[in-house]
Amino acid sequence: MFAFLRKILRQTAPDNVAQQRRTRLALDPARAPVYAIGDIHGCYAALVALEDRIRRDIARTGAGRPLIVYLGDYIDRGPDSRRVLEHLSGGSPADGIERIALCGNHDDTFLKFLREPAGNAAWLDFGGDATLRSYGLGHLAHLRRPKELARAADAIRAAVPREHVAFLEGLPAMLVQGGRVFVHAGIRPGLPLDAQSDADLLWIREPFLAEGPGLPITVIHGHTPGEEPVFGPGRIGIDTGCFATGRLTALKLTEAGAALL
Repeated sequence: MFAFLRKILRQTAPDNVAQQRRTRLALDPARAPVYAIGDIHGCYAALVALEDRIRRDIARTGAGRPLIVYLGDYIDRGPDSRRVLEHLSGGSPADGIERIALCGNHDDTFLKFLREPAGNAAWLDFGGDATLRSYGLGHLAHLRRPKELARAADAIRAAVPREHVAFLEGLPAMLVQGGRVFVHAGIRPGLPLDAQSDADLLWIREPFLAEGPGLPITVIHGHTPGEEPVFGPGRIGIDTGCFATGRLTALKLTEAGAALL
């Protein structure tokens, strides 16, 4: 299992990552509690179980204005990518908890594949084959040749509900709450937040993992899977590789600090 995780750590952004500018959001610094959830990767059952734990924690503590921040990578590798997107794009649940979903590199790559399957075949070796199977397209998951994918493009697009596409298109890349910054992968050390590229926010590992943000902030991120959450220099990483380990992690943030739920 951990050999597989090490292979993932070697993955870098493809050369054709677009330089688009996804939305950046700002949150009231006094807003609490905030629950951050790491990379889901199609693990629908683990997601709903963790959300239930969050609801129980809110009921137990009588928290004021709770918010869940999802750190991206909702799809690929795990078994139920479609159900995860259906769940997250389906509107406000009746529990009254506000939710903000950020964009991960897998989510962004899936969107590029939907727009041009023939030019983004690498996504299928990046965990995308599992996503196609979740949409009932297992018979196309083996395709890799551009001409084959071009012929299948209409069938692929028809299988993905417009609501899922709109959800992916609207995902912001960053959420700032005072001295805390929520992103999928991390930031380019020392670079002002307003100068960060989408490519770094969605894909970066080094030098961020070793150096931290290089700014007086704490970055809460996913993207880099590990056996346990990591409390590093100026950063907290909470991707525990749910698709491989069965562990989906939530971090609770209040004025008193941060703690694993």
